[in-house]
Amino acid sequence: MAEGKGFFESLLDFSFRECVTINYRRLLYGLHLLVGLIAAVAVVVVGFQISPTQGLINLIGALLGFFFWTLYVRIVLESLLALFRIAEAASPNANAGREH
Repeated sequence: MAEGKGFFESLLDFSFRECVTINYRRLLYGLHLLVGLIAAVAVVVVGFQISPTQGLINLIGALLGFFFWTLYVRIVLESLLALFRIAEAASPNANAGREH
């Protein structure tokens, strides 16, 4: 990302010359984990409102679900970042500034 550009300016860049994903990977990861945590807590709360047994079953399911959600989000983000890094390395501008 260029030095002078902010988040919203980069986000609204219709030329797609800069990757917002690479620079905001921590924010994206954190937001996805927060959404997963909120969903897990909601499932547990609804389960305990039905019955204690259902609440415990939902608690175990929510823990497993949150674990797999975290694993899934991490794999997807790492795959996307690897693709972006490959694209950057393969671009013609990547080798322009290097001396041989």
